[in-house]
Amino acid sequence: MKVLWAVMAVFIVVLQVRLWIGEGSFAQVWQLQQKIGVQQAENAKLANRNERLYAEVRNLRSGQGAIEERARMNMGLIREDETFFLVVEP
Repeated sequence: MKVLWAVMAVFIVVLQVRLWIGEGSFAQVWQLQQKIGVQQAENAKLANRNERLYAEVRNLRSGQGAIEERARMNMGLIREDETFFLVVEP
């Protein structure tokens, strides 16, 4: 009878070790939850950036005004009937 109790005690200890230390343990689950939280924050940031880029693409596709504005800002577009003034601050 004592042998049976000893075997059961060893069996319980082995199961507890797997629960606290082994693969699928509480520590590993907690660590994975932390990684999931970090990844979800990163995904939200990237989704926000993607939405802004999609809005810009839709704006560029919708009309010539957006394309002309972009050319003016980035490439210095000036029409023939316009006068260019450069204001230099001291």
